[in-house]
Amino acid sequence: MLEGTKFQIMVWNELKKIPEGEVRTYKEIALAIGKPNSARAVANACGKNPRPIKIPCHRVIRSDGHLGGYSGKGGPSTKRKLLKKEGISLNSIIM
Repeated sequence: MLEGTKFQIMVWNELKKIPEGEVRTYKEIALAIGKPNSARAVANACGKNPRPIKIPCHRVIRSDGHLGGYSGKGGPSTKRKLLKKEGISLNSIIM
């Protein structure tokens, strides 16, 4: 059982729906959970993710095309490696 706020759990459950090899933006996650003005709160929930990889917060990027942060071990460099491993082109993502 995940421990977090109701909002965080809602975000984490949505992240689990992102297929391997695809990315979403924080804004897209906010829209998907019915909280269209909460992209920053979604990013914060990603930062509090208790199970990076299993809850694939590495598949979430910023709306402006930047990579964004990563709470897992190794930070953004690990996020880049995970995305590359899943076949996501990093050419379109601003580092």
